[in-house]
Amino acid sequence: MKKIAALCLAGLLTVPAVFAGGAKDGKKTPIGVSMPTKDLQRWNQDGANMKAQLEKAGYKVDLQYANNDIATQTNQIENMVTKGDAILVIASIDGSALKNVLDNAKRKGIKVIAYDRLIMNSNAVSYYATFDNYKVGTIQGDFLVKKLNLKNRTAADPATIELFTGSPDDNNINFFFGGAMDVLTPYIEKGVLVVPSGQTTKAQCATLNWSTEEGQKRMENLISSQGYGPKGKKLDAVYSSNDSVAMGITNALTAAGYTAENFPIITGQDCDKPNVKNMIKGTQAMSIFKDTRTLAEKVVGMVDAIMQGKEPEINDKETYNNGTGIIPSYLCEPVFATTENYKSLLIDSGYYTEADLK
Repeated sequence: MKKIAALCLAGLLTVPAVFAGGAKDGKKTPIGVSMPTKDLQRWNQDGANMKAQLEKAGYKVDLQYANNDIATQTNQIENMVTKGDAILVIASIDGSALKNVLDNAKRKGIKVIAYDRLIMNSNAVSYYATFDNYKVGTIQGDFLVKKLNLKNRTAADPATIELFTGSPDDNNINFFFGGAMDVLTPYIEKGVLVVPSGQTTKAQCATLNWSTEEGQKRMENLISSQGYGPKGKKLDAVYSSNDSVAMGITNALTAAGYTAENFPIITGQDCDKPNVKNMIKGTQAMSIFKDTRTLAEKVVGMVDAIMQGKEPEINDKETYNNGTGIIPSYLCEPVFATTENYKSLLIDSGYYTEADLK
């Protein structure tokens, strides 16, 4: 009985170590966080928020950025596995390029959380945390329907649009672009919305690495080939899946002579500071706001649950199949910012200061 009582007491004494903020054998549990690049504002914010919240919860954080290089990200993750990081949180550069390194992680019993970008064709992925990416696309599509008055237009007076999405190696574009096109396609089929270039497929509209420069080049080519301009062919809108691509589009349109008074309606995502400034100036109409603080909070909750041997909070077990089966997911709710609500959404919430947007 004394032995049993001693074991129970020992068990009770170890419980606070697990629950009290990531302690493992009296030390801080190391968590590996792999981010794709520092080149985009949003990944810097994601990484910083993740690190801050995990450290507040008591974990030791190994945060690495891969400079948008697949080999670098693979090597960084290999090092995390070798060092014995207990859980890996990964925002992949190429969702299909990490199978081998994650197979090794699984053999060592390391859990993997895919962060915002689904990791494909790997059964090592335990969970996925993201925003409702299909809804991101439908919100953008619905915004364009309203602003272009598509429900009341006729084929005799169609609205014109060009379409841009993100990097073809990012699985999320299937949801962003897919959601937007599910909304817009019926209007294209009715002839009340026209894509003059005819470029409507995902492959035609993709932008490698979500690059501002690549987006700008393609928009410049469209302006040249289609004759768009304030005094040329009418262009009512440009659908862009995110802000970095929208910035390239905006740069090209500005150089072509468009001003706030006649600027096409541009969509975006991430509420990057320069793009919010463009909204205030009148050269971008909207941007999806994905509060990375919320996503980081959900991932910390997942990490805590895994460390305690519990099932993390999940709200989607149907949508995201990575080729090996459905990955249990938590989808945060996206909202959108315009000039009408950006102050309450971004400044009053503490996400930005007024000075950030001057």
